[in-house]
Amino acid sequence: MRLPTDLLWQFTKRDVQTRYRGSVLGLGWALLGPLLMLGVFTLVFHGMFQLRWPVAAAGVAQVDFALQVFTGLLLFQFFAEVANRAPHLVTGQSNLVTKVVFPLHVLSVSSVLSAGFQTAVGAGLLMVFTAVLVGPSVSWLALPLAVLPLALSLLALSWFLAALGVYLRDVAQMMAMLTTLMMFLSPVFYPLSTVPERWQPVYLLNPLTRALVEVRAILFQGQWPAWEPLAVFTALAAAACVAAWAWFAWLRRGFADVL
Repeated sequence: MRLPTDLLWQFTKRDVQTRYRGSVLGLGWALLGPLLMLGVFTLVFHGMFQLRWPVAAAGVAQVDFALQVFTGLLLFQFFAEVANRAPHLVTGQSNLVTKVVFPLHVLSVSSVLSAGFQTAVGAGLLMVFTAVLVGPSVSWLALPLAVLPLALSLLALSWFLAALGVYLRDVAQMMAMLTTLMMFLSPVFYPLSTVPERWQPVYLLNPLTRALVEVRAILFQGQWPAWEPLAVFTALAAAACVAAWAWFAWLRRGFADVL
């Protein structure tokens, strides 16, 4: 598998620009959107309801509920955008299949990168507020590594769904429902510690759950990730990418006939 970097950059830039095209603020919404969302969360969870995030261990500082939920939604939106776009990636650009020889696998990589851009902007804003309210930590350097298994898993999912979506158009509707279900089956609005202990290992098989747990521990508790599990899940996600790319390449041979 070869990734033409120039083409990948052009498609990623186009995806980002298309999101804000026609708006007055343009790319300014990439920063203003997360800022408004964080402001609303702070007003609702902290100002109106005085909600507190359950703390699993004694001596762990209580962190503003809004920051915890914002972290959860930030990573969930990363997942949701990639998952919901994936079934349409090839069918929505059928001219690239039927008219030219084009490396279609680039579309999924571009989708993950453009969604990652929005996530990175929100993460930067989150880090600023966390630094003010909690204090910075050198462990923040590990944040990209903590998110890497999720990003690789999403790339694998995108390749799998993009190919399947060409032949089975119902995939898009199924993913819309599954994405909503995933929001409640992952600790987006609650900590993993509230899940019954016997089910926690099952929850941690979900790359989104693992990323949420690791990122919150790094950001709000100053902890380093558990390196051995992180390495194992990164390797598994990379293997899933290889398998998904092989699936995509195999099914790609029939795209032109279907489209």
